[in-house]
Amino acid sequence: MPWVNQDLCVGCSICVDECPVDAITEQENRKAVINDDLCIRCGKCHDLCPQDAVRHDSERIPQEIEANLTKTKDLLRYFETPQEQDQFCERMIRYFNKEKKVAEMTIDKIKDIKNVISK
Repeated sequence: MPWVNQDLCVGCSICVDECPVDAITEQENRKAVINDDLCIRCGKCHDLCPQDAVRHDSERIPQEIEANLTKTKDLLRYFETPQEQDQFCERMIRYFNKEKKVAEMTIDKIKDIKNVISK
């Protein structure tokens, strides 16, 4: 999912004007913001931005990992004994393994769709 680096955005509105689904708006400071729910992932904003302010979400992987770890560590405080904490960590591992499996299976299904389209 594309996102706008607020430090690089100069408020030129090119992405706002060119977004085919009006998923990009300007904040009060004139800087662009992308509504993830409306974005169709066409990539036009990324290609058009003269400041390279529209970024790929893969750049956020380290921050997302850190957020997951922070949440996990924060939730650990609700478990008093080492055994309870260990069991909680195992549940979190199962949760993220499930998320990984969902992503992998979704990717496989999208590849199937792509193969049908390509024929």
